[in-house]
Parts: sequence; structure tokens; C-alpha cells
Amino acid sequence: MNLILFTPEETVRPLPRTDPRARHLLDVLQRRVGDTFDAGLRHGPRGKGTLAAIAAAHLELTFTWGDPPPRPDPVTLVIGLPRPQTARKILREATAIGVAAMHFVATDRGDPAYARSTLWTDGEWERHLVAGAEQAFCTHLPIVTHGQALAEVIATLPMAAKRLACDNYEAPASLSQAAPPAGTPCVLAFGAERGWSAGERTLLRECDFTFVHLGNRVLRVETAVIAALAVLKARQGTM
Repeated sequence: MNLILFTPEETVRPLPRTDPRARHLLDVLQRRVGDTFDAGLRHGPRGKGTLAAIAAAHLELTFTWGDPPPRPDPVTLVIGLPRPQTARKILREATAIGVAAMHFVATDRGDPAYARSTLWTDGEWERHLVAGAEQAFCTHLPIVTHGQALAEVIATLPMAAKRLACDNYEAPASLSQAAPPAGTPCVLAFGAERGWSAGERTLLRECDFTFVHLGNRVLRVETAVIAALAVLKARQGTM
């Protein structure tokens, strides 16, 4: 953890010794009473925490806050719901790179069973967002939805956003050629692990998506998402 995140409620009560953050402070960072560490409030400022006391069952912490970090670039991901181990990687790494929202959608070629994973049903997905934000020294977590139909999510997207759909087979141009200027809201859409169906391609075109590719290699979904974000942000000068 480069930054340890807390909710406002957690900053006014002791941190249990069983909490992974407490173990990280004592065992990894090797902080002792009086030592400080980098802390952040979710969606709020960064600052310094101080280890005020170590009890048998908990740690006493105090905090001083500074300014919030910049908000993530206005990039929204729409992703055909992948297998859980793939979704975990995307949640963590896309948060670290910086996106405003991620929508994991049901698609024609996706496996409906993926939506019933404990990743989604037990709230595990949020822990991966926190890990990505802490890695990036940022306090902002993206908005995340899962399980909605592609058409439902498209209907909620900002009208002014540049809409790009990654596709290995029917894209006339590369993402680097189609990337909008920095600051322009952008939606990047990715099919499920077996790609878009013909009906989904028709829907995307009808909803003003431009098909783009990432070269002539077929990539795993998690690799395609990270590569596309890197290309987009490099073209915009934000990475």
C-alpha cells in the first residue's frame, strides 16, 4: 500500500488489530507509537496518519488532512462480464490507472454464471478498487455496476462522450487514431472474452460507437483494457 484509505467513520474509532491495514502498519511498514504514515479519505483528501497508541486488540490513530488528489480522467469502461479472476485484475488495475466508471455488462457471448460469483455477490469487488487506489496514491474510487444489459448501460452514458468500441475484426482504425483530446469524456467498450455478437455490433453502431482496434494481435480482455487505457492516456498526454 502506497496510501492507506479510510472511510470517515473509521477515522474516529480504533482500528482492530485484525484489520489488514493494522497488520500492514505494524508488520510491513513497521510503524511504532508516534510514527506517521500516508493516509487518505475515500473520495476526499490525502494526509498523514499518526500511530498514537498500540493496544492488545486495536490501534489508536490520529489524522491530519491536506488537499484531495485530482479526479480521474472522464473515462468510462463498458466491459462484457468476464470470468471473476479477469474482473479482479481489471477492477484493480483500471482503478490504479484512473477511470471514472466501470460497467460490467451481460453480453450475448458471456457466461451468465459469472454474475453469480462471490466477487459480485459478497462485495469483494470493492476491495479491489481500494487496492488499486492505494497503489496509485489516490483517494477516488470509480463508479462500478455489474450485471445490467449492454443496452441498459448505453442508455445511461453521457451524450457528449466520445464512444469507442474495441473490436479485432470490424474496426477500420486504431484507437490511437480515434482518441479524443484530453479532457473529452470518453467511453471505451470491450466485448466478452469471446467478443461481440453481430447484434451487439449493430447496437453499438446505432448508438454512435466507432469501432477501433489495438493492432493485429488478439489480446486477453484484461490486457486489452489496460493497453487501451495506456494508448488513450498517452495520446491525451495524461500518462
